[in-house]
Amino acid sequence: MATKRKYYTEEQERLAKIAKALSNPARVFILDFLAKNLDKCCYSGDMVDELPIARSTLSEHLKELKNAGLIQGEINPPYIKYCLNRENWMIARAMLDRFFDR
Repeated sequence: MATKRKYYTEEQERLAKIAKALSNPARVFILDFLAKNLDKCCYSGDMVDELPIARSTLSEHLKELKNAGLIQGEINPPYIKYCLNRENWMIARAMLDRFFDR
């Protein structure tokens, strides 16, 4: 069986996932909102009052940011608290710095 040729590095694929997560102004707003509240995590209800989008749309944006590893959620039924994933945030920052320094 022939092995499939890999064209992209892991870093390129990860950077593309991060860039996709950053490609929507609502998601940039969410990251900014969470960054401004670093001392505490926020519930999605805190953000829905700040954005002109439906709760279900906010949920989709949060899911995209979580899939990119930029945020993390803690389930506290019936709510989910969100905060930046600080470790992945710093990794994303370093990756973007390297990319723009090329």
